Amino acid sequence: MGDSHTWTAAPAAAERARSVLAAAWSCAVTAEGGREELVGAHGVADDGRVLLHVPEGSALLAAAICAPRGEPSAVLEFADVAPVPVRGRIRARLWLAGWFAPEDGHLALRPTRVVLRQPSGAVVVDLDEFAAAAPDPLALAEARLLTHLADCHGDAVERLTRLVDADSLHGAVRVRPLAVDRHGLTLRIERVRAHGDVRLPFHAPADDIAQLTERMHVLLAQAGTASCPRTPQRQRTDGYG
Repeated sequence: MGDSHTWTAAPAAAERARSVLAAAWSCAVTAEGGREELVGAHGVADDGRVLLHVPEGSALLAAAICAPRGEPSAVLEFADVAPVPVRGRIRARLWLAGWFAPEDGHLALRPTRVVLRQPSGAVVVDLDEFAAAAPDPLALAEARLLTHLADCHGDAVERLTRLVDADSLHGAVRVRPLAVDRHGLTLRIERVRAHGDVRLPFHAPADDIAQLTERMHVLLAQAGTASCPRTPQRQRTDGYG
């Protein structure tokens, strides 16, 4: 079992859902014509409609054209995968249920139900809030930012553990950056048979890379004046991912 998750200064559910949708590269589509896995084939309208680019021979396209009123029901599933190899790499799953309709050469799904599942549990996202929300401003850069932090600044990650409660680090064998958004950085603390997450909130939201850099410098400065907890033990990382 992992630690309990305390999300301090975290994105609202609608913003988190839109961020998953914006950053995802693939999705699974279940409709009356069956189930298809699509890669690099979706876009998102400002109001949250999902636009699918499907091949002419797709069963989904045939179902959309042949179904009564041209609107077969469908469910789209998106997985939010941590860009840094960690144990339990799926950070969230997003399901959109709604109706398909052909639109300007695409299949457009207008959601009638949005469900976001995170380690803390599942929540039904309000449709009006989902339509009005925008993705986190760092969502599209997050993978690059976290990979750089993990690969090139392991010393900084270790220094940030000084901001973590000593009890949360008990038995830790590895600490990795799990997520970053405008509100804060999340670290994944791995033990031999369990893992948990710790949220390090920024002192103010970061709306771009320059602001994120400043917020990270503030966290590192705070860590520099904090007492040093026990350094996580080293262990082999085979099998993670």
